[in-house]
Amino acid sequence: MKSLCIKTNNSKILDYLLNELKYSEIKHICYSENQFKSYKNIIIHYISDNDYPYFFSKISHLLSFLIIDEFEDILMKRMIDKHYFYFDALERNKILKNCYNILSDEYYAWFDKKFDALYNALYSFISDNKTLVLDGFINFRLQNYQSILDDIVAESVNNYIIEKEYLEFISLLKLYINSQKNNSNIIHLIYKDSESILLDENKNLILNSEEIFNAKYLSDISFSSNDYTLNSLLNLLPKKIYIHLIDSQTDEFINTLQLIFENRVSICLNCELCNLYRYHKKTLTKK
Repeated sequence: MKSLCIKTNNSKILDYLLNELKYSEIKHICYSENQFKSYKNIIIHYISDNDYPYFFSKISHLLSFLIIDEFEDILMKRMIDKHYFYFDALERNKILKNCYNILSDEYYAWFDKKFDALYNALYSFISDNKTLVLDGFINFRLQNYQSILDDIVAESVNNYIIEKEYLEFISLLKLYINSQKNNSNIIHLIYKDSESILLDENKNLILNSEEIFNAKYLSDISFSSNDYTLNSLLNLLPKKIYIHLIDSQTDEFINTLQLIFENRVSICLNCELCNLYRYHKKTLTKK
């Protein structure tokens, strides 16, 4: 017979374990809950003398899910508070939410990676030990799992910083626009396959000036060739911008223009210009 004593004083964790054991399909086990001097304990007995790896595997599987379900959020928050304390409370909360988004976007890949790290650590430990102090094990025996969470937190912080710089960039350009006089009335922006051209109110092509290459408003956030379109618009400062979406799709660049120029922007999906570039399959080229 093999036995494992799991120690914790967290009543929520005890209830989780008892419920999982109650409805589990693990064969040849019995369990009990006991109160000792320092900890409450759940003692699990494997009452067969055969196939101990089966027992270790099933319990490792159960405890891996427990840690992901009940401790992961706490661990990531602790990492953020410890290593990124220079962000205020609201910013740290946004970083934590970014962690959830990262995990959600590639759920299965991240889950498999985390689960394997937990399962291997747990299996190795309970194969050689009869007692597992849950909090101590999580804090000191899960280096690989903690490293994975560190990577997620670091990616989240990086995304937050990029987003913050992006919003500051938008704010700066809005201030610039609102402080300047308009240099033109209407500009048409033809947008197709993530490329753009500009037309004036008479629908004549606007060429990028060589001065654009020395412009002060090229962003650190790359929109590739559309950076030059943005700078042209900042020089032209039109009262109205009609954006003709030939593919009927918005992307980061179009969203950025809407944020910067706000109510000056109108989106068009079906007009003479739209149809010209859509049905005649014209490519957007700049000279």
